[in-house]
Amino acid sequence: MPGSHIPIRPPTALRDDPPDEVLILPWNIADEVKAQLADLAERGTCFVTAVPKLQLA
Repeated sequence: MPGSHIPIRPPTALRDDPPDEVLILPWNIADEVKAQLADLAERGTCFVTAVPKLQLA
């Protein structure tokens, strides 16, 4: 993200060092993101969406 100094890393970085939680901001494609990262869920990663309501999955 320009000007924020937040690094943008590839999805493979999630698999190299699995996080405890993944925040999915584009809630309308959350199901697609979860499907693509299903292997992380199997390893214990929790997926969080905040819109239209807070949901932990």
